[in-house]
Amino acid sequence: MSVAPFRRPLLWLLIACCVPLAQGQARVDDRDSGEAIVGTLGTMGSDTMAGLMLRWGEALGRRHPGIRLQLQASGSASAPPALVAGTTRLGPMSRPMSDAERRAFVERHGYPPRELTVARDALVVVVHRHNPLAGLGRRELDAVFSDTRRCGAPAAIRDWQALGLDWPEGRIRLHGRNAASGTQALFRRVALCGGLFRPAIHEHPGSAAVVAAVAEDPRAIGYAGLNHLTPGVRALARRDDDGALLAPDPEAVRRGDYALSRDLYLYLNLPPGEALPAPERAFLDLVLSPAGQAIVEELGFVALTESQRRRQRRALALDDDG
Repeated sequence: MSVAPFRRPLLWLLIACCVPLAQGQARVDDRDSGEAIVGTLGTMGSDTMAGLMLRWGEALGRRHPGIRLQLQASGSASAPPALVAGTTRLGPMSRPMSDAERRAFVERHGYPPRELTVARDALVVVVHRHNPLAGLGRRELDAVFSDTRRCGAPAAIRDWQALGLDWPEGRIRLHGRNAASGTQALFRRVALCGGLFRPAIHEHPGSAAVVAAVAEDPRAIGYAGLNHLTPGVRALARRDDDGALLAPDPEAVRRGDYALSRDLYLYLNLPPGEALPAPERAFLDLVLSPAGQAIVEELGFVALTESQRRRQRRALALDDDG
């Protein structure tokens, strides 16, 4: 799989010059009245979802030229504080909100955030394209990346020879995501059984940077989002307890059979009983439409099932002809 989203090295990705969200005024869209929707959508959160949000924003702009999306992609951990502070109404996250983050939101607003699942994703362990290693079991993976070895490995794995390889030789060089990332949180919880990373790991602000680093170094290994694969790296299969290798194919990810699969979320600040503001309604109408889910697949993620898509449309009182 070689599809990767359009990415920029800037924190701020702007589809067009925008006003702050609090100043974005919108006339209520009404397909019956034919009035245009005018406004700005400010979002802050997941780097993993930056390309996806950008493409959705571009598609939204074609449908509704009066709406502009303003995106800050500084990591999933940045979404909850922004939602609590009211600086954004939409927070993309590649992990669920923690209990503490939910409590902070409720304490500020008096009601919980609305959680929407908008796509499926998976993490993959990547090596240099010429590395002959076929796959790793859970204990081996933990022994490579952590010092705590909570998954049960008897000893740490520091050199490629300990994995039965003649080449590459020498120390394994580790790459991963930084602490603000939901990607790091999932990998630590599942692949390390909740343990701690080795101090020697090189942390990067995005999955694209992890993949680029591994592609340049035959001794490197890292983890990244499935949709960031390039020809310079190769994704390792996961070896189960019976020795079978499981690749992260879309159906395994959709079913949840692949252990490092995950949902991607949009968190919404919507008071109970209130209707969605017109710009947010138009955006979510697109995201939960066949066209929006086609973008999910184009960018290398896994689309929602039809039942997931329609159930969330009904919960948001979106017309369900899409």
